[in-house]
Amino acid sequence: MSTKREAAARRPLLLRLLFAVPVIGWMLKEAVGGSETAKTLFVINCVLIWILAIVFFGYPAIILPALVLVPTVFVLLILITKG
Repeated sequence: MSTKREAAARRPLLLRLLFAVPVIGWMLKEAVGGSETAKTLFVINCVLIWILAIVFFGYPAIILPALVLVPTVFVLLILITKG
């Protein structure tokens, strides 16, 4: 029992906070520490949630993830060219 607590204490605070979210945290915990099947199912669930958001909200659900990824890719390109 103490080994689980020690392992949980070594995780970063942000990861522990994400794991505390009821449904998403459980899926994320399985994806981080689970088998390959759990990782695959996590990716499939994320894609299905995105498709469901597109069905409910339409065009903004397609555009918002792209707008969020623009700065991410920009920073990644800077890091790649920086060496």
